[in-house]
Amino acid sequence: MLARLGIEPARVAPADIDETPLKGELPRDYAVRMAREKAEAAASGDGHVLAGDTVVAAGRRILPKAEDEATARKCLELLSGRRHRVLSAIALRAPDGTVREKLSETIVRFKRLSREEIDAYIAGGEWHGKAGGYAIQGAAEGLVAWIQGSHSGVVGLPLFETRALLKAAGFRIG
Repeated sequence: MLARLGIEPARVAPADIDETPLKGELPRDYAVRMAREKAEAAASGDGHVLAGDTVVAAGRRILPKAEDEATARKCLELLSGRRHRVLSAIALRAPDGTVREKLSETIVRFKRLSREEIDAYIAGGEWHGKAGGYAIQGAAEGLVAWIQGSHSGVVGLPLFETRALLKAAGFRIG
């Protein structure tokens, strides 16, 4: 997605951190904390580090990244026919250790999902490892009744906010 902004990262590295929400932590705070901690964990050398995290929230509840079919099904059943928020946070760590952050908040409403629709989506496997058990850039897009906010934020990297953050840090972006 960074290529859409004309950015080619020097390297891509996963950040191995504990992603367990803190007791009572709100979804917005959790998303920003995860992005910041990932940027700090991946920092090495003298370059900038861009990191992000996307959280699907139903009310104050942070939905998990679906690692099994039962979790994906539970998430889809919960989201069926209702609105939810997708919070996508990004953090940019500069070589001097300062960290800048931005947050995108998008509201998504799924249509009421039938058992057959959930079964078909689960069978496709796109849900694996995805916050809230779905990937809007795939078949789940056909289940979305409407969206208010950033489509790229729901995918996982809010391009408007990322562009603004990089420009503020002095990156040349067209």
